[in-house]
Amino acid sequence: MSKLLKVDIQKKLKEFDLDVNFELRKGCLGILGPSGCGKSMTLKSIAGIVDPDEGIVSFNNGDETIYFDSSKKTNLKPQKRNVGYLFQNYALFPNMTVEENVAVGLSKDDDMTIVSEMIKRFHLNGLEKRYPRQLSGGQQQRVALARILAYSPDVILFDEPFSAMDTYLKEQLRIELVNLLNDFDGLSILVTHDRDEAFQFCDALLVLDEGKIIAKGSTHELFENPKKVQVARLTGCKNISKIEIVDEYHVKALDWGITLEVSEKISSNITHIGIRAHDFTPAQSDEVNSFDTINATKLEMPFEWEITLANGIWWKFEKPIRAHDFEIPQFLKVDPKNIILLED
Repeated sequence: MSKLLKVDIQKKLKEFDLDVNFELRKGCLGILGPSGCGKSMTLKSIAGIVDPDEGIVSFNNGDETIYFDSSKKTNLKPQKRNVGYLFQNYALFPNMTVEENVAVGLSKDDDMTIVSEMIKRFHLNGLEKRYPRQLSGGQQQRVALARILAYSPDVILFDEPFSAMDTYLKEQLRIELVNLLNDFDGLSILVTHDRDEAFQFCDALLVLDEGKIIAKGSTHELFENPKKVQVARLTGCKNISKIEIVDEYHVKALDWGITLEVSEKISSNITHIGIRAHDFTPAQSDEVNSFDTINATKLEMPFEWEITLANGIWWKFEKPIRAHDFEIPQFLKVDPKNIILLED
């Protein structure tokens, strides 16, 4: 039988009411949303660190284990849930060595050879007797992951695991975590406000805003067709404009002062359009969806040019590291199929 994590919880918070309902059957689920939207509170409710006011959290792998059920007054302690939680600061015990931290979740009946296996798997050989303060951030994360994997959890929860790292270390550890999740037989949930992390790790996504799920679906599908303005923003769409519908396939972008053709029929509930910053190309003046670039400004980044048009449209154009000259074309265009129709 396939694994199944069920979450249907409600909790009254200071700023809003958390109301989250989903099922996870395989792979890694991402919970994407701005800071303070209820992402971490959802994870803590699954782990048993905080209690929802109402609802149910259960895990089924042939036999159903009820973690929490308000109607039956069931509330398993965190250590009974077999859920691994990777905190932002890793929560290693400062007075324990690496190998003691890895072994901390095991009982005296467990096979302790698992500790040396985890030390080897996470490239911690030679660090066994060191304390957390003697480790780099990357080494600390590997110890925390080894500790979680040592007791074979059914579910691993990742709470913004890369938020406090520099770019170089973040890239290294992202690759390591992708490999780990590929090998992991259980379920996992990654909470993040970073669209790149969500895209890289997660098979499916929930988008959360003020405690409510505003979108859910496969990661690729939500990035390609976010459907709502807030989802488009969270998935990195830089250009969003209010619209006036001209006819079934044409809109006037009110924020940019241009009329554009779209590829699908526009329904009356569409209020905005979105265009991703990489989806513009140089054009001739008479091409479909072309517009001029008069008074555009450019900013050079290591691997791309950032062009800002006078009307506020933002264009990103890739470049080699050694190329430092770039002439902005007189006209740009966007393919009708790359214009995203959005509801507010």
